[in-house]
Amino acid sequence: MTLLLLEALLALALLVFIVWWTMFSGRPKGERPDQQPPDEDGRR
Repeated sequence: MTLLLLEALLALALLVFIVWWTMFSGRPKGERPDQQPPDEDGRR
């Protein structure tokens, strides 16, 4: 039973790591800042 819980915890940790890696890879400081404010009609 302990082995199954350990395996499930490892799988969850791996999933969280993969999601985190895909979200923030390639961005030096996380989320990118907005470059320009939107125009009057809402487009950039």
